[in-house]
Amino acid sequence: MSTISIIGAGIGGLTLGSVLQQNGYNFTIYESAPEIKPVGAGIMMAVNAMQVFDKLGLKEKIENAGNKIHRITLSNESLKPFSKTEILELEAQYKSCNVAIHRAELQRILAENLDQNSIKLNHSLQKIEKKENYILDFENGNQIESTIVFGADGIKSPIRNQILKTGLIRSSGQKCWRGLVDFELPEHHHHEAFEMWGKGKRFGFVKISEKKVYWYACINEKSFSRYSQITDLFKDFDDLVLNLIEATQKENIICNEITDLTPIPQWYTENLCLIGDAAHATTPNMGQGACQAIEDAYVLGRLLEKNKDFNAVFEEFQKIRRRKVDYIVNTSRTIGKVSQWEYGNSLRNFMMSLIPESINQKMAKKIIELDL
Repeated sequence: MSTISIIGAGIGGLTLGSVLQQNGYNFTIYESAPEIKPVGAGIMMAVNAMQVFDKLGLKEKIENAGNKIHRITLSNESLKPFSKTEILELEAQYKSCNVAIHRAELQRILAENLDQNSIKLNHSLQKIEKKENYILDFENGNQIESTIVFGADGIKSPIRNQILKTGLIRSSGQKCWRGLVDFELPEHHHHEAFEMWGKGKRFGFVKISEKKVYWYACINEKSFSRYSQITDLFKDFDDLVLNLIEATQKENIICNEITDLTPIPQWYTENLCLIGDAAHATTPNMGQGACQAIEDAYVLGRLLEKNKDFNAVFEEFQKIRRRKVDYIVNTSRTIGKVSQWEYGNSLRNFMMSLIPESINQKMAKKIIELDL
């Protein structure tokens, strides 16, 4: 009999494990992969996520494994900036900074923070049923009975689909390549996240460790079939872009459709709660997907400090978190559309340049301020 089960050992599930561990709960995390290994690309842990990691005693480890980012810059195809958001003042206020890191490094740090017996690998959830408790059937033949279940199982969440029977995955109409490469960026780019907006496409890059650079290249899907090479798509961008792409080995490039989740009415039911992408998956345009899963875990932990009734906590959790995640999902989707306009790019970039730094700061503060 497992009292608390977390389905999914992604960033949200592992953070929730640390939060429950800190609160003295026993739990088991079930992960479909046979091992937690170095897969994926880079990721940005914004100030809100880093505040949570500070409370879990993990901030320094994550900072040491990644690269601190103090500025977010938007530019045209020629690297001419039209928007800069400086984070230093907010870093001082919240005693945390943005950290760009390899996703696998972050998962390793989070997994090592847990009792290794609490993580069960090679457990892909096939079926979940509600009887007196929840009955979890895994593809490896194991069956587990659990009182409390957390679904940290991503945008395609089997738990959401089978128990809550809701959730429509929406396409953004965009494809995105993501790459990791050993590359020496010019020094002035070492501590900034840089994104270039072109005509129906954009390219971003950030240094994630001493030698590694993470880059991504997004295009409108209708352009996808017309080009066989990413370099053909971005030949009108600065040479730095082509150099980054050409220096990256093919096996270190992945390509995905960008999607999100249509907001669902409820994230919980009796003794069961969704977190992260399973509840409110967002497009990556604000760098907040994983950060919001981390914030979910933090808020659940804070509520459980005061109330041991999980069902009351789940209801309060959604009330507290709903407004912020809906704002991020909607705003991120809008940014994705605007950043990839096919026409009027110069006007768009000019209008963006007119937005005062104070407005950018205000938006950043709204995102990084923790809900509790």
